[in-house]
Amino acid sequence: MFDRSSRPAGRARRTALGVAASIAIGACMVSVSGGPAVAAPAGKSPLIPGDLLVSRVHYTGTASMITPGVTVLPTGAVAVADGSFAHVWDNVSVDENFGVTAPIHLDQITPSGTTVDSITAPDGTPSAASRGHDLLMGSFSSKSELALNLSTGGDAVTLMGYVTPANTLDASNGNTPGVVDPTNPDAQSVYRAVGELDANGKFHVTETNAYSGDNGRAAILDDATGTYYTAGNSNNGSGTSVPGTIYGTGAQLVTPAHTPEQAQNPGQPTPVGGFSVTQLPGVTKADKLGKDTNFASVALHDGVLYYTKGSGSNGVDTVYFVDTTGTACPSGVGTPVPGAPLPTAADTYDAETGQPADNMCVLAGFPTAPAKSIKTPDTGASSNTADFGAIWFANPTTIYVGDSGNGTDTYSNGSFTAAAAQNLAGIQKWSLVNGTWTYDYTLNAGLGLGVPYTVPGLPTGTNPVTGTPWTPAVDGIRNFTGKVNSDGTVSLYGVTTAVGGVSDYGADPNKLVSITDNVAATSLPAGEKYTTLKTAAAGDVLRGVSFTPGSTR
Repeated sequence: MFDRSSRPAGRARRTALGVAASIAIGACMVSVSGGPAVAAPAGKSPLIPGDLLVSRVHYTGTASMITPGVTVLPTGAVAVADGSFAHVWDNVSVDENFGVTAPIHLDQITPSGTTVDSITAPDGTPSAASRGHDLLMGSFSSKSELALNLSTGGDAVTLMGYVTPANTLDASNGNTPGVVDPTNPDAQSVYRAVGELDANGKFHVTETNAYSGDNGRAAILDDATGTYYTAGNSNNGSGTSVPGTIYGTGAQLVTPAHTPEQAQNPGQPTPVGGFSVTQLPGVTKADKLGKDTNFASVALHDGVLYYTKGSGSNGVDTVYFVDTTGTACPSGVGTPVPGAPLPTAADTYDAETGQPADNMCVLAGFPTAPAKSIKTPDTGASSNTADFGAIWFANPTTIYVGDSGNGTDTYSNGSFTAAAAQNLAGIQKWSLVNGTWTYDYTLNAGLGLGVPYTVPGLPTGTNPVTGTPWTPAVDGIRNFTGKVNSDGTVSLYGVTTAVGGVSDYGADPNKLVSITDNVAATSLPAGEKYTTLKTAAAGDVLRGVSFTPGSTR
């Protein structure tokens, strides 16, 4: 469908890296807190099956890389704060796209919380952990990124990032080189990429032109087809004049590259599915193109591809699946057809608008109310207010879904009150009953929703820009993974989201937590509560968690 030979490889490469490098400020690397990078010894693996991998982004910026009142940010705004942590995020007040790329570290942690070692994603220099000069960075402080997923065969872990040096400003809202939106106020071009870590501790990076204007959030490898399925968002412009920003969002199919990044020449994005609110009964007006599929996470279970949506004012915040049969949900809601094949090629789409065909469905029982109709935050009664994140199947009739919280930082009398009032934030449990998924309960005891906690290295007192204390608090759980135990319980490991005094609370240090739940229970068992395994240091954030490659699924 797409002509991959339409653009000279060398020219595209020089343009993409040249623009990104020109916006990178002080892109020097520093030593990593929490453990050194580990290169795989010959014939051995540094990864221990059964351990956890946690993605961590470490801020490497310095005060001098931004001069308040002088430095012009990529959107044209003039900086109001220098590059020191944590005041650098005050620049969000003049540039809503503000972010700083930073190195990605995958920390190996035992299930009891002991850090074993850490592997650093490729930073553009040759190393034993990468091929040639591969490059993959995260965007500090985008809390929607860097989910980790174990492949279907259990032999690799995948994540998504950016092909640009550390300390590049605003990369997460820039275009991709092959999908350039002239209305995007952040005009730089940066490839998104899938990073794959194998059982030997080696990274492989595959670039993509998908998610222009926004971020790729999650990827999973299906070992049987050799395909990456990815989730994310696109479109930072004022219109929909570039079809690639529409068919390059949401659910994507990416073919792994088998060459170093310098030799790659990504083609156009490859949509694997789409959804429109007009598929639902009684909805006649479509939402903004590309925003129905602002997906947060992706999962593969029993040969079916699942996605969740949990943010934005368009579409439906719910759980979806891709229907390759065209028969599962004539009214936009249903359950997968047993034995239906996974999609292995691009979904069809309208050549003029870029809108993919409507081959995705809301999973029966999950919310169907359009986001525009939801007026109240999560205070407990309706699951329609959920901010869904990762999804994990304990068995064919039991699903756990992350809820990252309402993102509201109102503060009063020693508490972030909106976060503290939530009943659905944490990890929700759902059961399949007579063909429909039914909400059972939410696991959030012990999270301390809305309760401030102290992190050494953060400023003290109140941030005058936000008017709230610098101390962060838990808002919910976005990314998590689980393991079924022999005694009929599951162990769940989650990364919290936070609210706090930092001007962009995605930069607030957050936590890795764990909890054990009785799989058979449909009402909340007494005494189940979270244990904190790790709290990020100031200048670090935790993003995703999975088991190591080689672990039994």
